[in-house]
Parts: sequence; C-alpha cells; structure tokens
Amino acid sequence: MPLDATRSYPASEAVERPGRSAWIPRMSPGETIAAVSPQLYWTLSPGVIIGAALVGGAYGRRWRHVRSSSSPLRTAEAPIWRLCCFMAAVAISLIALLSPLDGLADQLFFMHMIQHMLLLDIVPILAILGLTKVLLRPVTRAVHDLERKAGPLAHPAFAVFLYVGVIWVWHVPGAYDFAVTHPTIHVLEHVSFVLVGSLYWWHLLSPIRARLRLNGMGPVIYMASTKLFVGALGMGLAFAPSALYPYYVDHARVWGISAISDQSIAGLIMAVEQSIVMGVALVLLFMRALSESEREQQRRERYELV
Repeated sequence: MPLDATRSYPASEAVERPGRSAWIPRMSPGETIAAVSPQLYWTLSPGVIIGAALVGGAYGRRWRHVRSSSSPLRTAEAPIWRLCCFMAAVAISLIALLSPLDGLADQLFFMHMIQHMLLLDIVPILAILGLTKVLLRPVTRAVHDLERKAGPLAHPAFAVFLYVGVIWVWHVPGAYDFAVTHPTIHVLEHVSFVLVGSLYWWHLLSPIRARLRLNGMGPVIYMASTKLFVGALGMGLAFAPSALYPYYVDHARVWGISAISDQSIAGLIMAVEQSIVMGVALVLLFMRALSESEREQQRRERYELV
C-alpha cells in the first residue's frame, strides 16, 4: 500500500522529534516507497535564539566600542566588513538550526549534510574573519594562557585529527541514526561540529599570533591533509552501492528521491564543499600573506629612514 501524505500515522509508524511541529512518516514493512511533499516548519529553539542574541550582542558592543575610539589605528581594526562577517555567521547559524532547513534535514540526508557543512565550515570561517587583535584584546591573554596549558592539544596536527575524526565518527551509520533520533545527542553532534570547525579554522585564520603558527607551505599541507580524508568520506557516500542509513531508508521519499540517490547527493555535497572551501581559503591566506609582507616591508622602510 503506497504511503498517503494526508494519512495520520500511529506512533508505531512515525518518528516524533520532541519540540517539532511535525511528524515524519516512516514506512512500515511491506509498504511501497511513495513520494510525499516535504514538511516545512520553523524550529524555534529558545536556547539557540538566546545564545545567538548573547553572542551577537556581545560582539556588537565590543565593535561599537572600538569603532568609537579616538585612535584612528584602533578604529581601522573594526571595519564594517568585519561586523558583516560576524553577523553573517550568527545569521547562518540561525538558518541552519531554526529555519525549515532543520526540518528538511530530518527528511532528506542531503539537507542534513548542508546543515552540517554550514555549522562545520561556513559559520566558523565567517565568525573568525569578523575578529581582529584589537577586538579580541580583552581575551587575548586568556587565549594565550589556554594555548600554553593545552600543550599538544594546541598543535595544528591535533586540530586536523579532531576535525577528521569527528566528521567520520558522526557519519558512522549507527552513530548517525542514533543522533538523528535522539534530540539531546543531535544537539551534541551540532555543538561538536561548531567547536571542531572553530578550532580547525582558528589555526588558519586567527588574528592572534599563535605559538605554533602555520607558515610557508604549512597551510597548504594542513588543509590538504584534512580535506583529503573528508573528501574521501564524501566520495565513499556518493558512490556506495547501497543506502547506508536505515533512518532514511525507512522513511517516505520526499520529492520521490530514493534513499540511495539522497545519499549520493549528500556525499557529493560534502566532497565538493570541501574542495571549494579549501580553494577559497588558500586564496584568502595567500592574499593575507602578501598584505603582511607589504606591511613588514613598509615598516622596514620607515626604520631605515629614521
């Protein structure tokens, strides 16, 4: 019997996500996979909204304080584009966690992959680009102290290991299905993506000079080693001979997309996103290195004139 999108499903045939406004139909044994329309809704989580308001508000106050400084050098450290980057990071995190994208992630694997890539890469990149040494001055000493106490955990190699490890572990079918059906674990999964993504990109984009700084070919090796392993996972998902995640196999097919096609699209999104982000990041790092070299040259010329 094909699945009717207008039918009310008993608890044995549906997965309920606490705090959600919709039920996600699940196929019963013997039922034919049917195409259904997606269920679109907003997930208005108070914790996410309050967290975003606190983070955005704290940054905005600090930015205005630096911007209103009488020192031109301090004011130059708080350009409008930095504010736009940080606020974009806050906005994208809200889109990933509150908008219909979050509901679609429960129904389609490739939508869930888009959500993960936003939290893992895009949000941390934009947030860190919104920071400067002057904006971070109140916490600079604390960051250096934490780096010193962390020891080997502050090494870029650990960030690579953690970034790759977290992505691979959460995409093990058993772990993935467990997370997507248990809201608390699902929150933990998202938090882990934001944290490891922030640590990974901090080593590349941090405005604070770290004790172990990536120089020369370091950024290229750092990113290539990471994206190689994550890209391999994406290609593995894209070309797997069968659907690996029972959660999506057992559910009604939104837009008629089969579970294996859904998985293939998700894998390609992961692989392509990793390649694009790596390319853009390397260009930005190259431009920053040129800018720093130019400033250093100007500094040497001023000293020679004196």
